[in-house]
Amino acid sequence: MKKITTTIGSEIVNLLPVNTFITTGKIEGKETVRVVKDPKVEVFDEATFAKIVESDFKNGTIEVNVLSKILADAPDFARGFIGVAFRIDEGNSKFECIYVRPTNGRAEDQVRRNHATQYFSYPDFKFDRLRKESPGKYESYADMGLNEWINLKIEVKDEKAKLYLNGSEHPVLVVNDLKHGADASGAIGLWVEVGTEGYFTDLKLAQSS
Repeated sequence: MKKITTTIGSEIVNLLPVNTFITTGKIEGKETVRVVKDPKVEVFDEATFAKIVESDFKNGTIEVNVLSKILADAPDFARGFIGVAFRIDEGNSKFECIYVRPTNGRAEDQVRRNHATQYFSYPDFKFDRLRKESPGKYESYADMGLNEWINLKIEVKDEKAKLYLNGSEHPVLVVNDLKHGADASGAIGLWVEVGTEGYFTDLKLAQSS
């Protein structure tokens, strides 16, 4: 795995691909990072991200603009999955993650709309377990679409996390019980899932006590 040093907005970062392929380039004049999941990883909600190597995050705000496209060879259940992993441990064996499914945001099926945002905790609380055991608690509706820039802002405080979308005044998803607890800390990752060609730009990180 080869590190890439790049500028994402005002942040200069070293990125390490973890079960992903990463490249850099410009879209609409903005420096971006392109992240695609390694197809050898066939299971879902895994450590598939570009890891910000020097980051050590516990509480604060993570803000980034993302754009999701569907790969030509994507399976029919691809949803443009893209988001942020945080509090990643050194061995990538534990982390929290919040992501979005852009194709669901404007689907005609209301149930799919209700699955537009998602929280999961690796390795024990992936989306399917959370959906089965606590229906509707860890996902929600939000308006978004493919092939457009989406602003994600995640506020984390101890065992709580809130997702704000496109500058919304109020969070579109509230998680009150992050599964790794209030004291977990670790790196940040630019996360994607199967079928996604994901772009990230305008990264802003702010730590708090």
